[in-house]
Amino acid sequence: MRLSRGNREVILHGSILRAILLIAVPVIANSFLQTLYNLTDTYWLGRIGTEPLAAINLVTPMQNIVINFGGGLTTAGAVLIAQCIGAGDRKRAGAMASQILCCALLFAVGAAVLISVLSPFIVGWLGAEGLTWQSGVDYLRIVILDMPFLFMVNIFQAVNQAQGNTLRPMVLNLSGIALNLILDPLLMIHFHLAAVGAALATVLAKAVPALIAFYLLTRKDEPVRVSKSNMKPEKENLRAIVKIGLPTALGGSAMQLGFLLMSRTVNAYGVQAMAAYGIGNKINGLISLPSNGIGSAVATISGQNFGAGQIDRARKGCRISMGMAVAFLLTGGLILGQKAVSTAVVRLFSQDESVVRMAADFLSLMATWCWVNGIYNCTTGLFHGSGHTEITMASDASRLWIYRFATLFFCRQVLHMGVESVWYSVVVSNGIAATVLYALYLTGIWKKNRVKLKKA
Repeated sequence: MRLSRGNREVILHGSILRAILLIAVPVIANSFLQTLYNLTDTYWLGRIGTEPLAAINLVTPMQNIVINFGGGLTTAGAVLIAQCIGAGDRKRAGAMASQILCCALLFAVGAAVLISVLSPFIVGWLGAEGLTWQSGVDYLRIVILDMPFLFMVNIFQAVNQAQGNTLRPMVLNLSGIALNLILDPLLMIHFHLAAVGAALATVLAKAVPALIAFYLLTRKDEPVRVSKSNMKPEKENLRAIVKIGLPTALGGSAMQLGFLLMSRTVNAYGVQAMAAYGIGNKINGLISLPSNGIGSAVATISGQNFGAGQIDRARKGCRISMGMAVAFLLTGGLILGQKAVSTAVVRLFSQDESVVRMAADFLSLMATWCWVNGIYNCTTGLFHGSGHTEITMASDASRLWIYRFATLFFCRQVLHMGVESVWYSVVVSNGIAATVLYALYLTGIWKKNRVKLKKA
């Protein structure tokens, strides 16, 4: 408890740089651990064959649609709980956490069952055939069952992040990734389960930290505690959850649906292109982790400072964070953008020369321009902290459905660039989205706090 109170003092009154690092460093480490789930699957499937690897990359956006919709609830949780804590109202923070957990788990169970049943039709619609279709169905049907476990861990992360304590979620996820690192080769290689083994390893590895998270969330000595009595719906709390969470859920899901259609487009170029697309995205995601972590820090810092009525401090936190994120991504991107470096990294995940060549081209291009994500993530964090999730919803949806598909159409139909149309559509759309969101930041519309909660 003393740690959370100390973090609150730093966030509201201490060094902003210290507050950013206090929150961002564990979030980055935690995100890295989460990314290792997918990278471990990618590594071992790459040793089995191109078709299973392509299948996983093809269906992952379907899984992410559900994750991002439920993620809207956890985003709302982090923002609302942070503002309650900033206002000194821990009792309402606990009630908010309890009701968000109940909503998230109900959604997770329903979505997991539905998609598991529909998986053959989904994978077929994406254009997969033969071994790629079978591997995709096997993987999606099982891995989607980890949604309740994932959401439990996400709620735990939201509750702790809102308090400025991001170390506990990192340690919790470390147990899951350690188990996954053991189970992946055991199930996929030793027992020859391939895609099924990858899915089973992920589900089992998520179950352990989920059970630990539930125990920790319900302990009586927790500063913000989940309790059965607080799960009774309260009209004001539910209205706030919907108001803040629904735009984020819809925006994230719309964005992932766009990714799903992008996967369908890439798959038309063959399984090698699909494998390359997935490898490039996953590796680029690693270098973007610091930017994502700093963006999460901005959301927590701005959320608590908005709750305390300190708008100028929220803006200062965003500016400093943006400078840090852009500087890191620019440096790392210039290194990874070198063709020799990107090729060497890609070879860790595939021995297929066609896959290596395409993935290295894609990764090199994305890494060179990934610094724009620093602008996007930090301004998104500020808008989230002030409750303006409808703006980030529109931005996320526009990035895929307008900027990316328009660029893809132009490169394919006018410039006849082939599979490289996909690579350039990603880079161009990210740049346009960051420019538009930064322009909205400059207007100052984020200064009006949209979260209005009464004292409990």
